[in-house]
Amino acid sequence: MGIDLLQFTSIIVVLLILLIAYTIKILREYERGVIFTLGRFDKVKGPGLIIVIPFIQQIVRVDLRTVVMDVPTQDVISYDNVSVKVNAVVYYRVIDPEKAIIAVERFMDATSQLAQTTLRSVLGKHELDEMLSERDKLNEDIQQILDRQTDGWGVKVTNVEIKHVDLDESMIRAIAKQAEAERQRRAKVIHAEGEQQAAQKLVEAAQKLAESENAIQLRYLQTLGEIAGEKNSTIIFPVPIDTIKGMLGKQP
Repeated sequence: MGIDLLQFTSIIVVLLILLIAYTIKILREYERGVIFTLGRFDKVKGPGLIIVIPFIQQIVRVDLRTVVMDVPTQDVISYDNVSVKVNAVVYYRVIDPEKAIIAVERFMDATSQLAQTTLRSVLGKHELDEMLSERDKLNEDIQQILDRQTDGWGVKVTNVEIKHVDLDESMIRAIAKQAEAERQRRAKVIHAEGEQQAAQKLVEAAQKLAESENAIQLRYLQTLGEIAGEKNSTIIFPVPIDTIKGMLGKQP
């Protein structure tokens, strides 16, 4: 009889421990508990110590911390028909635990699938050059679209970052050739602009010199000084025909 009573007492103690463990829950600061009473939503509790009535209430824990989700590599065809592989990272967090549990099944999977389809949809509307040079704008567009669609799930998408845009080897070579051609074009334009500015300055200088004959002679003398400074053995000095005619005309 004593043994049966001891066994019965042990069973009661174990059941009480299990009952207490099921009844008392401790939620961390970043956790919330969505409480269902007989299958119907009751309230959101936490953080701290909360009590759940066994067999009457159920609790679903929800983490409120920001989640960093890696979007798998997606095959995207750009607006100018270039095939690229793109992957990204999405930052989101739950702001309404009730909606996150009731409005959608497995909100993490739903957000991941939505991010993949949105990434392909948005990038497919842009050309390759825009993907490579305007990532900040594309990140913002994707973030705004995701945030609007996940708002009904109680999920806030805070940031989206495109990590890599991978091209095949032939496209990389084509882009390199395009960049080289662009550099050559810019160099030719800069050279042409320099020639144009120099020609304009020469025209202005010629007009100034034409206003005075003495200025032209001074320019000749300056040119002689520059030639003499180079230590050439032969110097050819151009003399205006008018000057020669004047000299010949003065001979007796």
